[in-house]
Amino acid sequence: MNNSFTLEVCVDSIESAIAAENGGADRLELCSALDLGGLTPSIGLVAIVKQKITIPVFMMIRPRSGGFVYSEEDVQTMIKDIEMGSFLGVDGFVTGALTSDHMVDKPLCLELIRAARGKPVTFHRAFDLMTCDVESALTDIISLGFSRILTSGRAKSAYHGMYIIKELIENVGTQITIMPGCGINDQNIIAIVKETEAIEYHSSGRFKTPETPNETPVVEGTEFYKSVDPYAVEFGEAQLLSSSSDVFNNIRIFCIAESNF
Repeated sequence: MNNSFTLEVCVDSIESAIAAENGGADRLELCSALDLGGLTPSIGLVAIVKQKITIPVFMMIRPRSGGFVYSEEDVQTMIKDIEMGSFLGVDGFVTGALTSDHMVDKPLCLELIRAARGKPVTFHRAFDLMTCDVESALTDIISLGFSRILTSGRAKSAYHGMYIIKELIENVGTQITIMPGCGINDQNIIAIVKETEAIEYHSSGRFKTPETPNETPVVEGTEFYKSVDPYAVEFGEAQLLSSSSDVFNNIRIFCIAESNF
């Protein structure tokens, strides 16, 4: 069992980014709109995060919410975002695209990989939505040159999919990194690590802090605003992230102890 781990934390604000780094994150996935599964962050946010953060920052490239079948205009936007992210010094990208029959869109993904110009690119959880067999999907993603796959094991969370994740890791060997993600926290991470023996893990720690509105919000015309607090701001919780980091340190100690027997 490996005793060296990378903890990637998904953030969508400068406050979350700072909290994640202070809490022990090894790498950030920077996006916007976490409640929509993560979209491409603004160029301003990317610039400020790169100014203030010292750990590697991977930029989400997802131009809109919804599925992962993209139009030519979407592709142009994604390529331009990759170019701008590279100019601002991001360390890698997180993206993915599917065909209408839910297979890897190889030509489009190849365009995105080429646009990254050698920077590492993660294939995100579009992997969990594919209908083709896993072996074909893995072969396509590896052949395109992706560095890692973020996956919940095609389950509702990495905890529920950890047995599939273990199989994926065993199948790919050193060809690509399989990174468990979705629902990982300090309550289940030990079980996931012990079962999967992955070397990288993806998590997010958030809490909402209410702000006092200056006026009564208008909620007419959409059910969305009736179900959320429009004045709540979500931040990464440094205490939670620090706790996760402590858990990883404990796991390293556990792995070293195990290897001595």
